[in-house]
Amino acid sequence: MTEKNYNPEQKQRKSMKKQEKFQKAVDTEAFKSEKSEIVEDKDKKIEEKVEASGEVEKKQEKKIKEKPKKTKSVVNGFNVPISTKQSAAICRFIKRKKIQQAIKELEEVVKIKKSIPMKGEIPHRKGKMMSGRFPEKAAKHFIILLKSLASNSIQDGLEDPIIVEAVANIGARPFGRAGIRRKRTHIKIVAENKTKEKTRLGVVKLEEKNKNEK
Repeated sequence: MTEKNYNPEQKQRKSMKKQEKFQKAVDTEAFKSEKSEIVEDKDKKIEEKVEASGEVEKKQEKKIKEKPKKTKSVVNGFNVPISTKQSAAICRFIKRKKIQQAIKELEEVVKIKKSIPMKGEIPHRKGKMMSGRFPEKAAKHFIILLKSLASNSIQDGLEDPIIVEAVANIGARPFGRAGIRRKRTHIKIVAENKTKEKTRLGVVKLEEKNKNEK
């Protein structure tokens, strides 16, 4: 390069441009490495979240599977249009019996082949009972309730259910024509497993014995 063409400012500019290019290249490489690290961190976090959600789902499935089994099934009938006296007699009749057995016997009552023991000035019937009647209407309503109780016991997982409790109470008494009060009854029927019923009866008997001894 001749002295005429020599320009120190131009040379400095060229060197500055080279340095800028080199710095840009370095910066891009650093940015790429940082970006890759950020992406890897994000992927790891996503994987951890997926694993955690999978564990939560497994725990929830276990909780659903490990639901506590119900020990009894209940069915309620509110303001059933039947006599409370007849309902109480049917409740005594079906108590301590299996659900299907109670349904069969009540179907016989509807067909007037079997009578239900009842107290009072009522005609005598054949069999071990003193007196009884054939409450067909009440028996039909009880059959409906017992069928729903049977389906409830299957859903609740009861193996060999027995009717433990059967209660009939007076319900609302609406007025009909000529000021006549209509008959309405609340009914509650409870079924439990046969083994639990036996143990419960044993506990009751022991308590009675202890009272008698005292």
